[in-house]
Amino acid sequence: MSHPVLIIVGDATETVDTLYPYYRLIEDGFTPVVAGPEKRRFQMVLHEVKPGWTITKEWEGYSIEADIAFKDIRPEDYCGIFFSGGRAPEYIRYDEGLIRTTQHFFDQNLPIASVCHGVEIPCTADRVRGRRMATVPKCRFDLEICGGIFVNEPCVIDGNLVSGRTYHDHGQYMGHWMKLLREERARRG
Repeated sequence: MSHPVLIIVGDATETVDTLYPYYRLIEDGFTPVVAGPEKRRFQMVLHEVKPGWTITKEWEGYSIEADIAFKDIRPEDYCGIFFSGGRAPEYIRYDEGLIRTTQHFFDQNLPIASVCHGVEIPCTADRVRGRRMATVPKCRFDLEICGGIFVNEPCVIDGNLVSGRTYHDHGQYMGHWMKLLREERARRG
């Protein structure tokens, strides 16, 4: 495999949000590269809004090893980037290496995917102005206050940016992001 693609994580990254694209990338011949604040193992979580609940229930999921720390990323080495959900984006979004990397992918018009709370990272990087995105409805404020346009649909495509609301939408938006990645792989040769 070649053509590495970044998957952005931190402690409390949502398990399904992370593992679905991880294995989907492998299936399509890409190399998923897990990036976190440090090169170490991160604890993922499971999120669900249970029937009758008004808030998200959270419990421990699997853990995942980061292959690289944000500060060590050379963004030009990667075909695309995936912003996973869960609570992690709220805490990792201020990391300078992550912001620099995020801005690179937006500025170079490379394939980007985001799900759930993942939106908080491009918001902090000041790259959502005028962009249409799906996210979990509780992050609507974050998106709109940063100039983005909230769309409550399972798949939103805005140029190089593909997004979904939660892991329930993976089957709707993931194929569109994979198509962009295949096009980028062909362009790079």
